[in-house]
Amino acid sequence: MTALPVGDGASPETAPDALAGFTVGVTATRRREEFGALLERRGARVVSAPAIRLVPLAEDADLLAATRQALEAPLDDVVVTTGVGFRGWMAAAEGWGLSADLGAHLTRSRLLTRGPKARGAVRAAGLNDHWTPATESCQEVKEHLLAQDLRGRRIAVQQHGEPLSEFVAELRAAGAEVIEIPVYRWLPYRDISPLRRLITQTVSGAVDAVAFTSAPAVHAMLNTARAEGLEDALLAAFGGPVVAACVGPVTADPLTSRGVATLQPDRSRLGALARALARHLPEHGVTRLAAGGHQLEIRGHAVVVDGELRPLPPAPMAVLKRLADKPGHVVSRADLRTVLPGSLARDSAEHAVEMAVTRLRRALGPGGIVETVVKRGYRLACPYEAGM
Repeated sequence: MTALPVGDGASPETAPDALAGFTVGVTATRRREEFGALLERRGARVVSAPAIRLVPLAEDADLLAATRQALEAPLDDVVVTTGVGFRGWMAAAEGWGLSADLGAHLTRSRLLTRGPKARGAVRAAGLNDHWTPATESCQEVKEHLLAQDLRGRRIAVQQHGEPLSEFVAELRAAGAEVIEIPVYRWLPYRDISPLRRLITQTVSGAVDAVAFTSAPAVHAMLNTARAEGLEDALLAAFGGPVVAACVGPVTADPLTSRGVATLQPDRSRLGALARALARHLPEHGVTRLAAGGHQLEIRGHAVVVDGELRPLPPAPMAVLKRLADKPGHVVSRADLRTVLPGSLARDSAEHAVEMAVTRLRRALGPGGIVETVVKRGYRLACPYEAGM
């Protein structure tokens, strides 16, 4: 068994076992190995289910047409939303023999970069950035522009995987000529079976959190759930036991607009998102109690007994969590049967529950934690709490 550090002063951000016993679904495609490693380094079990794939548009007629339109006259402002998108635009222009013209236009324009990555890509191209919002959001870029007189201004807006329809419409309503630059687009991942499995696991509570690094990934998961008839159940899971962790407000918007609370880091970075999960899950996703003279911490798929991490199979864990709902109270076999996984729940109540309890006791190690109350059921050996 794994021993968890006790009293070593390590913060959740640095503790190697901060996420031990928790399962996190990862929907990212780009940098998913890096993000998964950040979570696994903290002890998490990671379920990878890529939701989308990025398709560059270097050969796309729409991007070439938009670039030529941008070069027809001087550009007053250029909104750069992503570093990868800006680099892709510059590379495509070079392939078409238009890089010199595009570079000259951008040199004479105000370049508004949405965040540090976009700013870094602009500077790497030898260009000067004009302004970057503190929030790293398109909303603040839009507000910055709308606070000025936009009548007659030519503004190029680099898309970031999906159309910025509202953003563009408001600039046009303010009198600007807006050229949309569709550098790449997001499409569903080729094999959606891992995403379907993650949706099922989320609905059943088999994962403790699902992490999103882009709004298109959120849309892809919701759309897939809708096709499976599980969208309402998925939203209910995110509104209840499963944490929806989003790298920033833009990513979170498809969920927050549906009334789902999300976990977001202070900065829109993968490392910050991993640290946010490492702080949140141990604080909010753990049940702590004493039973049979032992200290228990019940986590997603494991229990910590006196500092020792002990992974549990689904059926014993379901029984333990049900017993922990009413510490010290007797829980009937019929009640416990209702929380067992489907295949076990179809067995006779007596046999299925006894088998799950036997496996639970074996996994816990020390005896006396789970007590049998003859002809009534089972209870955790802790003080009876009235009113529960």
